[in-house]
Amino acid sequence: MQKIALITDSTCGLPKEYVDMYHVHILRLKVIYKDREYVDGIDITPEEVYERLDKELPTTSMPSAAEADDLFKSLIEEGYTHAIVLPISSGLSGTINSFRIAAEHYEDQIKTFVFDTKILSMAVGLSVIEVGKAIQAGKSFEELCEWIPKLREKTQMYFTVDTLEYLIKGGRIGKVSGSIGELLNLKPIIVMNDEGKYTTFTKVRGTKQAVNKLIGLAKDILDRAKGKVIIMTGTMHEEAEALKEALQSHVNTTFLHIGTITPVVGIHSGPRLLAVAVLED
Repeated sequence: MQKIALITDSTCGLPKEYVDMYHVHILRLKVIYKDREYVDGIDITPEEVYERLDKELPTTSMPSAAEADDLFKSLIEEGYTHAIVLPISSGLSGTINSFRIAAEHYEDQIKTFVFDTKILSMAVGLSVIEVGKAIQAGKSFEELCEWIPKLREKTQMYFTVDTLEYLIKGGRIGKVSGSIGELLNLKPIIVMNDEGKYTTFTKVRGTKQAVNKLIGLAKDILDRAKGKVIIMTGTMHEEAEALKEALQSHVNTTFLHIGTITPVVGIHSGPRLLAVAVLED
């Protein structure tokens, strides 16, 4: 009989209720300041990170291969025969490589499917929840491996940032185009490309238009199919609530979650981020 472990990393920001409900195993990234290192989602809150950004911009680090190795060792000891791994996009982090190394190391003891989601935050969390449900419903490992890529194809994610400063610092966009965008008050609507990296879908002028564009893009999906909606932000809480109000009443919205991006995500995007993801049912 198959015993399937479900694994992700801390950047997905999965709420504890779902972690407990679906027995999700999480490898955590680190937030590194000059004088101390913190564990993402454990001993430092997003608010604490964002309040200190004007004093120091910390760096981040992915889980080590040794940490992934320890996780797989413990899963084998607990009797797991298979594992499904859904990490942050390989285009944004090398976290997936730690999982792959561990999976190869123990391939004769636990059969593992490491899937490159090519998305991030709770857009990954949506897939984790759906896979957790499927495992509990008795889907086999082989069925899950075939189904997960189709699940990803039904997930669309759009986000905007109120300032390009952090994407420029992180090398996600060029300094020249970023500076021009700031000067003109242009807000990018960003999507993930086929490589799982950020790419600009369109640009609008001003925060209000950016929020309206996100609402319109989400509604375009919901107008044609039922779907689950995720809204994430760092500190743009009023704008996130506006998104929620516009989308929760849609006849095709079957689930809606609003949450805060984890510190590791916020460090690279900046706290003034607003994202919406829709998974078609």
